[in-house]
Amino acid sequence: MHYFRVTIAYRGTHYFGWQAQSKDTLKEEYPTIEGTILKALKKMSNYQHCTISAASRTDGGVHAQGQLAKISLSIDISADHLLLGLNSALPLDIRILECASSTKNFQPNVSSVSKEYHYYFTASKTDNVAISEISLRLSTHDNGPIDMALLRTACQLFVGRHDFYNFSVRDLNNASSVRQISYCDILQANFSPLVDEVYYLKIIGDGFLKYMIRYVMGALIELGKGRITLEDIAFYLQHQQDDKLSAKAKAKGLHLIKINE
Repeated sequence: MHYFRVTIAYRGTHYFGWQAQSKDTLKEEYPTIEGTILKALKKMSNYQHCTISAASRTDGGVHAQGQLAKISLSIDISADHLLLGLNSALPLDIRILECASSTKNFQPNVSSVSKEYHYYFTASKTDNVAISEISLRLSTHDNGPIDMALLRTACQLFVGRHDFYNFSVRDLNNASSVRQISYCDILQANFSPLVDEVYYLKIIGDGFLKYMIRYVMGALIELGKGRITLEDIAFYLQHQQDDKLSAKAKAKGLHLIKINE
């Protein structure tokens, strides 16, 4: 077998998450990122054995700029040719950004030390068509614009080692719901002259539970609308509850930016 380390970007709008939902990825009923890449790999390798494994299993509708993955192939091909071949075979909303030879022992999920995610949102009166698929538009508060300073204050409550039981869904694969967050803040984005008033939640942690960032963002949205308080967020970080503090934010604003090793 031949092994490769790849960095992948994708727009998750039309996919049901990273993880393939069928063993026969050539006939996926619901398209996934993993399944789509495997389909291209199988065609390139004349349907010989191949696999791909990633550092993060993003949810349906979530995007990525820096997904880290390992490709295993039974054909002898250079990293450069693999990158070119895959990008020519893949749809335009999935791109292989980097490809390098690797080893059998490389495991993306094990080598990951921390992950950086952004959740993009706008405070504009109407959706901007340039970014409507990759960001969430927040409706304004009844008493005026959303208080970004308040949201930034709330972000600091999540920094440190906390039990995110109330900000995730139950997953039998995770023995603990405790996670370490090293950075959490609201910043203003400046990535396109076509749009303004774009902000993002930047969060870096040693790992994230299922829907965790979307529940954190959901709480920030409710705080911005005046429906919950800073004290509510602090309480839900300290005491396990049967109910949720807020609904989870929609997937479309969430982006996996970087896997740190």
